[in-house]
Amino acid sequence: MDREWGSKPGSGGAASAQNEAIDRRERLRRLALETIDLAKDPYFMRNHLGSYECKLCLTLHNNEGNYLAHTQGKRHQTNLAKRAAREAKDAPAQPQPHKRKVAPRKVVKIGRPGYRVTKQFDHDTKQRSLLFQIEYPEIEDNAKPRHRFMSSFEQRVEAFDKRFQYLLFAADPYEIIAFKVPSTEIDKSTPKFFFTLGP
Repeated sequence: MDREWGSKPGSGGAASAQNEAIDRRERLRRLALETIDLAKDPYFMRNHLGSYECKLCLTLHNNEGNYLAHTQGKRHQTNLAKRAAREAKDAPAQPQPHKRKVAPRKVVKIGRPGYRVTKQFDHDTKQRSLLFQIEYPEIEDNAKPRHRFMSSFEQRVEAFDKRFQYLLFAADPYEIIAFKVPSTEIDKSTPKFFFTLGP
């Protein structure tokens, strides 16, 4: 009986630790070849003898699998860390732009303003328009209402729909209100796009 202990007849014997390691390396090599693109590796180089070199570690490798195994090894990883640290130290420190911190104003909101929306149609130019009348009777002194258009990508209240955009109006101490309007090009020429403040 010269089969190894613990193996069944005809099974080929129990795999030794060395055979398991070889098999594991081969599986890792195949997996790495499928997932890693060597053309994008800046340290991978094929020399004139047909073997492969790691330009970072200055090592020679017989095949791509051997090189890929090297890239996962301690030596290559240590050299990568050293190089990154050296580049971080040598890079000139970029001056950070001085950002003025603006504290958000604490304003107690008193609710939504009154509003009226009127649909209009110009028979001469065949253009549709909307007239928004927002009432801010208790607006703060010297404050002007603000408005802006917001795309459907920016808002987080409803699901994204590229057919619509939002027109927002804001004035303290009122809550911000938004209107969902069709996402068509808006004619912002002077007589058609206007913003006036009433008494």
